[in-house]
Amino acid sequence: MKTLWAALTEANRLQIVELLRDGPLTVGAITSQLGLQQPQVSKHLKVLSEAGIVEVQPQANRRIYQLRREPFQELEDWLHSFRRLWEERFDRLDDYLLDLQATEQHTDKRIEENDV
Repeated sequence: MKTLWAALTEANRLQIVELLRDGPLTVGAITSQLGLQQPQVSKHLKVLSEAGIVEVQPQANRRIYQLRREPFQELEDWLHSFRRLWEERFDRLDDYLLDLQATEQHTDKRIEENDV
């Protein structure tokens, strides 16, 4: 997971991942869409490949890059554990606020009854 985060924290690599989200691309297509030099894109793709985020498919004299599903599934599973944690915390906060509101309404009602 650490390698995944490290690979995705660099802005150009994240942009490459976003481009590949729409489908496989060649190095040339990525280069032209990002406005980077081919060696720069190749280095970023190498990091993404080593992190297991992309895979390469040679076709004739071209190399086609596409995203791998597995690392993103792992990331989603990891994030899901935090989502559950925060949902539980928000549920407890909702319960507390409802109790607080009920207590406040009960107190306001007693004050009104005493004023009469």
